[in-house]
Amino acid sequence: MCLSKIINSEHITTSVSETEHFGAEIAFFAVANGIKTVALYGGLGAGKTAFVRGFCSGLGCDAEVSSPTYSYMNEYKCEEIDVYHFDMYKVKTIEDVHSVGFFDYLNAGGIMVIEWSENVDGFLTEETLKILINVGKNENERIIIVK
Repeated sequence: MCLSKIINSEHITTSVSETEHFGAEIAFFAVANGIKTVALYGGLGAGKTAFVRGFCSGLGCDAEVSSPTYSYMNEYKCEEIDVYHFDMYKVKTIEDVHSVGFFDYLNAGGIMVIEWSENVDGFLTEETLKILINVGKNENERIIIVK
């Protein structure tokens, strides 16, 4: 996928499987372009975890991907590269950010994919790929904006 076609673009998916497929496409794009952090934004039920499922699948990971709401981070060993899946929903302070190990994984060699990035936006680098997922007009429609 070409850099100019993905950055600052809007994509519409109409099912969970399409959202997962788009996540897989972004995974290929991230690896090809050396992106180490993918920040996801969107409300409850927006499809962030479905996106991460597809992202990991695209990298050859066959683990069961689930939101790390209580553990804060799940690590997936994929064929291409390790994925560190963070959920920052409950993170409110700099101490929280430190305690979940966020800074330890910034240079760990894998790709960080972060749900609820709103809560750590100030700690993300300029190289972070930012993805906003909004619920569309229909139940399974998602509007995905990549920045």
